[in-house]
Amino acid sequence: MKLLIDECLHTSLVAVARDSGHDAFHVNWLGLSGEADWDLMPRIVAEDYTNARDFRKLYAKEELHAA
Repeated sequence: MKLLIDECLHTSLVAVARDSGHDAFHVNWLGLSGEADWDLMPRIVAEDYTNARDFRKLYAKEELHAA
């Protein structure tokens, strides 16, 4: 699973996720600190990140596309 850790969470969670076998990054390390959730969404989708808690409402508004 590829995780994007939000800035409201400590950067040490990246190591916890990676130690558990996940591909994890922190928004601060990607130069995205201070970005609104809706501004992060295109990158999250394009780079296939998982961040369900913050983006569940945003994704609910998205149009579904057949794969």
